[in-house]
This record gives sequence, structure tokens and C-alpha cells, in this order.
Amino acid sequence: MASRLAKWAGWPVVTHAVRTAVVAIASLLVARLFRLPASYWAPITTLVITQSSLGAALKVSSQRFLGTLLGAVVGGLAVSWLGSHALVFGGCVFLLGLTCAAVGADWSAYRFGGVTLAIVVLIPGNERGWVVAFHRFAEVSIGIGVALLFALVWPEQEEERK
Repeated sequence: MASRLAKWAGWPVVTHAVRTAVVAIASLLVARLFRLPASYWAPITTLVITQSSLGAALKVSSQRFLGTLLGAVVGGLAVSWLGSHALVFGGCVFLLGLTCAAVGADWSAYRFGGVTLAIVVLIPGNERGWVVAFHRFAEVSIGIGVALLFALVWPEQEEERK
């Protein structure tokens, strides 16, 4: 027990926690600067990206960005033309999978696209589908961008990661 506590009290975990908190706050503030209605999606995305090393984050972030774009487009089209119903959502998830495959996107793109699609189609709101889709795309893109910027400016030391 004492050795576990000593490990957690060491500098690497403190540095990691500070770095993660700073990048999450920065992402939230950037999204709020643009007055995005659900600015919390930016730091959520940043936290997912920040848990990767820079090399892994760069490689997968383009796929996550592409998936977010595809999910927003499919969701925006669906809500605008068909409304927000369970069958529309299911059909969109299927269509998104086919779309990701057609453009050569990987599973990471499909996962991020699916999350974006679910948010656009399933969360009720007073705004039109395209507006919601754009906001989700912007919020997640800010999260990805801030995480990558911090990975370049303040890279995590590999020995810190366990």
C-alpha cells in the first residue's frame, strides 16, 4: 500500500495531472470563446486525445476528425430531411459505416462519427439539424486541435505513461 501511494505521489503523475487539467481547461475556454452551445464536447474530446502519445494522437486524430465530419454531415442531412426518430438514427449509423468504408476511414473514424451522429440526431433541440451538426463538428474539432497543439507544445514524457 505504501509503495502504491509513493508511486502516485511522484512527479510524473503530478505532471500528467497538471498537463491534462490545463489542456482540458484550454479546450473549454476556446470553445466558449466561440460561444458554442455545448462547449463541454471540446474538453471531452481533448481528454480522449490527450491520453495518447503525440505520434499516436497525430495518426488517429485525422481519422477522428474525418469521422466527426462524416457523422455531422450524415446527422445534419437526416435530421433536416427525416427528423429525429429511432429508425432514422439506426439507418444513419448503418449509412455512416458504409460511408466510412467508402472513403477509406478506419474504425476510429467510425466511432467518432457515430458519437457525433448520435448527438446530432438524438439530442432534442430547438435548432435546425444543420446548425446542431455544425456546432458538434466545431466543438469536437476544437477539442482535437487543442489536444494536438498541447501535444506539440507540452509533450507528455513516455516514461510518465503507465
